[in-house]
Amino acid sequence: MSIRFTTKARRGVVALAVAAGLALGVAGCGGGGDDDKKPGSSASTSKDNGSDPSAQEGQADEPLAELRGSGGLLLQITSAQRDAGGFVTVNGNLKNDGAKSVVVPASLSGNETEIVRNGRSLGGATLVDSKGKKRYYVLRDTDGRPLTTTGFSTIKAGESLAVFMQFPAPPADASEVTVQLPTFASGTIQISG
Repeated sequence: MSIRFTTKARRGVVALAVAAGLALGVAGCGGGGDDDKKPGSSASTSKDNGSDPSAQEGQADEPLAELRGSGGLLLQITSAQRDAGGFVTVNGNLKNDGAKSVVVPASLSGNETEIVRNGRSLGGATLVDSKGKKRYYVLRDTDGRPLTTTGFSTIKAGESLAVFMQFPAPPADASEVTVQLPTFASGTIQISG
């Protein structure tokens, strides 16, 4: 026998073994129970007529702040949560309140070369702690990409885009900070957690 034939035969045996293993795995994961039984209620199911859960955990119904920008853009900040790792994550919605599509200004990315080369983002955002007299910039990963929503350029009229920004956390006693974003009015928010 040739080496070529032996190699093809081995590949066939391996493929057959993998296919058999997958078939057994799928059969083992099947429901295989009584189809007549009704599923029980889960622990997370609400039995009362309370409010429905929000789209993002920890978000309020009313925005913490609304920042108006150029061209009819509106940034509604819905939550600012302090994380255990020493970060603050700010969530919100970037909405086009105007009558026509808006190209999101490139200046929202800021002017730092490392952030700008990674495309459009909210990398120019800052948190200002007036009490501690410090400014916090959007965090970056090890490749220099901002830890914020990226990759958007145009928002159609009436359209909304869920966004986030992550910052180093100010001291625990600094719960009130100001959010600043280029071309937008600034707004004061409360950090929870």
